[in-house]
Amino acid sequence: MGDIVVAGHICVDLTPTVDTNARIDPGTLIGVGPVNISLGGCVANTGIALAELGATVRLHATIGNDELGRIAERKIAEHSNLSADLSMSATLATSYSLVIEPPDTDRTFWHHTGANAEFTGAQLQLDSADLLHVGYPPLLPGLLSDGGAPLVTLFTRAHRNGTTTSLDLAVVDTASEAGSYDWELILGSVLPLTDIISPSVDDLTSAIGAVHSDDWTVEAMAEKLLAWGAAVVAISAGAEGVLLRTAGAKRLRDGGRMLAPLADRWANVTLRMLPRRVDKIHTTNGAGDASTAGLLFAMLGGADPRAALEWAAASSAAIVTGAQPNPQVLRTLAPHLVPLN
Repeated sequence: MGDIVVAGHICVDLTPTVDTNARIDPGTLIGVGPVNISLGGCVANTGIALAELGATVRLHATIGNDELGRIAERKIAEHSNLSADLSMSATLATSYSLVIEPPDTDRTFWHHTGANAEFTGAQLQLDSADLLHVGYPPLLPGLLSDGGAPLVTLFTRAHRNGTTTSLDLAVVDTASEAGSYDWELILGSVLPLTDIISPSVDDLTSAIGAVHSDDWTVEAMAEKLLAWGAAVVAISAGAEGVLLRTAGAKRLRDGGRMLAPLADRWANVTLRMLPRRVDKIHTTNGAGDASTAGLLFAMLGGADPRAALEWAAASSAAIVTGAQPNPQVLRTLAPHLVPLN
């Protein structure tokens, strides 16, 4: 199984334990429980999940010269399959999120972009990597200048290196600078160089949904991403699971060292996979990233499309239960997973 580079957005997640009465009332004191300090963002969530699955992963991101940055470095060092190439900003603080997640309620993020603003990918060394996974451009202003030119440059360089490219998005804050960008222009420019894209419905709706009619379904989203040039599209749709759509064999053969060998089995596929049931939901934070990790790991292992979606669903379910998607956990959650090469 080849090496993977996961690059882009990283932050430290600060998640206080709150109950259903959590609220913000000016001038009052609201009691909360202990705070959980963990890594967040695509680089951490997807990278750690891939490492737990058994892949060899190199992380590339930008942090600040501060205590949160040192926490990020220490937490990455806890994982034996991870190595990190972290740039340090001289002026910006490490990115962080306050994650408010009351029981049985969707989570809310208060997010500081911080040092992520300096990430452009220009210093990223691909070497012999078979796969480059990048996330989340809406939270990486340095990738979006000039209509996404730095992202296009990075993926062009990856393709010249024979590296398969993978992209994950994030919800676009319409009140932020990212909300003013022409996302159809950005995606139209980078998707011909994007071999795998794994956004959520919310990501796509926030980026380009406003310019489409009311029939903007997940199927229509997938069709649009394929038309713009992506080879493999995997869209997460919450309780409706993941929709997988793929382009023809020729486009897949142009998809670098990881994707090209799968071209014949993965061409012109349409599949849906519902989420795997779990007894108790511990968190949904990072579940989408773990789904992407399971998909990519299975593809690296030569899985067929249905088996890859089963790996994605099992990896996501592990996170939802409060565990990491390591082999022991997956054997319990999904004992019939197809073994990989």
